[in-house]
Amino acid sequence: MNIFSKLKEKINKILEDLVASKELPEGLSFEAVTAEPPRDSSHGDVATNAAMVIAKKAGKKPRDLAEIIAAKLKEIPAVKSVEIAGPGFINMRLHDEIWHDVVLNILEEGVGYGNSNLGAGKKVNIEYVSANPTGPMHIGHARGAVYGDALALLLLKTGYNVTKEYYINDAGTQIDVLAESSYLRYREALGEDIGKIPQGLYPGEYLKIVGESLVEEFGKDLLGKKKHEWLAIIRPFAVDSMMVMIRADLAQLGITHDVFTSEKAIQDSGKIEECIDFLDKKGLLYQGVLEPPKGKTPDDWESRTQTLFKATDFGDDIDRALKKSDGTYTYFAADIAYHLDKIQRGFNNMALVVGADHGGYIKRLKAAVSALSDGKAELDVKISQLVNFMENGRPMKMSKRAGTFTTVRDVVDEVGKDVVRFIMLTRKNDAVLDFDLATVKEQSKDNPVFYVQYAHARAKSVLRNAAVESPEAVALAKNISKKHLKRLDSEAELALIKIMASWPRALEAASVANEPHRIAFYLQELAAGFHGLWNKGKDDVILRFIVKEDVELTAARLAMINAMSDVIASGLFIFNIEPAREMR
Repeated sequence: MNIFSKLKEKINKILEDLVASKELPEGLSFEAVTAEPPRDSSHGDVATNAAMVIAKKAGKKPRDLAEIIAAKLKEIPAVKSVEIAGPGFINMRLHDEIWHDVVLNILEEGVGYGNSNLGAGKKVNIEYVSANPTGPMHIGHARGAVYGDALALLLLKTGYNVTKEYYINDAGTQIDVLAESSYLRYREALGEDIGKIPQGLYPGEYLKIVGESLVEEFGKDLLGKKKHEWLAIIRPFAVDSMMVMIRADLAQLGITHDVFTSEKAIQDSGKIEECIDFLDKKGLLYQGVLEPPKGKTPDDWESRTQTLFKATDFGDDIDRALKKSDGTYTYFAADIAYHLDKIQRGFNNMALVVGADHGGYIKRLKAAVSALSDGKAELDVKISQLVNFMENGRPMKMSKRAGTFTTVRDVVDEVGKDVVRFIMLTRKNDAVLDFDLATVKEQSKDNPVFYVQYAHARAKSVLRNAAVESPEAVALAKNISKKHLKRLDSEAELALIKIMASWPRALEAASVANEPHRIAFYLQELAAGFHGLWNKGKDDVILRFIVKEDVELTAARLAMINAMSDVIASGLFIFNIEPAREMR
């Protein structure tokens, strides 16, 4: 039950009837009309901007139109009162029984409450993580990983057909570095004293395992081969070893992907040539010379003729090189060939989660997707900003080349998967996030994951206590009716139910914006409402959840907090977090 969408439908019907009766002109768009909770709850339960957004095109004063709409809104049975505020905003208060119906609806649907068919089964491809396969995942990768996974679960919950994809960057020069570093560890595993790791190679201890595995697989055979020969053997071996490690790291975060696509496989399949040919036939390629980079020109920069893509025709700032003057392809050529592959697999809706250092890729990738799909496909590129990872306020430095980085596995072992996932979603993805190991271990309201989990655990604790103190109320709560729920009439109880009622709207809004962090904000608001009600019960006996001498009131409150716990569980699904039944 989405109260706000139902009221919006009724408001639109009122406007359509006004058009039919000639009180409003034809051809008006009601797309911008909203029905939502007012910013200040003292103004009412639902606010609509209907008069404000259509008055000008209707040739009426907003206040006058608001008077007409308000009169019609008063005829809706659910509406208790209507007030006009300011120049024409309309605020409504609903009858208490509407909120009681919400409790019944949540109890009926359980953790499925709020699920919608917004996506109508539309296919969506979400590519995230895609860390270079040169070592285990460090904590800096975790934010994009968690964000992408939560986005996938959010879209799944709102009716989309989601494919989660990982792009393996296994064709760049970093793979040669990985292979050389692995070969060094191979020689070490055979007993050679390799001394200090040469600068430029990966010194991480994790590569010792790869070296030992190479010995198990090849013995001493690789020692007698020339460099180009052992490189060809070790490259795929090392990449496969790293991907086993990365998959295990992701599993520690509760993350699995549906598809793993290899950059090298894209190149070997001829996709880049196919992409170049495709764009050329559309007249979108030409031979030209790029302007020098803005700012300080590199000393080694030289003007040269290259094969350029007309990216500016599709909103980019400059045209982009696909083929260098020496005939080799650019990294961008491989990137757009990969997106052509996605389009050919039927994905016209794509999301790509990238790190903070990839902001410059957004316009060029969007331009390429538009060109490759004739404007039919859309790509939403989401930047995952940096994480300031600290311990007791002190920054922790990470460097994969130096081998001194904190891995995802280290952090999960320290604080747990649920904490990492929730904290990573407590700020918008494009805002820098502070992650302090000491803070996330605190059991206080300043720790958001504890605060939300404590609300769920506290609710379950009340239900367990009620089974002992008032079993009759527990039995009645399982078959609660609207008659009994009328006892929920205090301002604090109704305020909590109103937050619960806004869950379907919050879920859809987060889905439309591709912003799962909104769910974290919502859950904290819901938890605050519940904890606030709990505290009122400590000061006022009549507001306690269990009132032994009043079975009906207790049953109504048990039904309410059971529904509240279902909403928290529904939200935590998006975080892939198991709701806590007790806190230790």
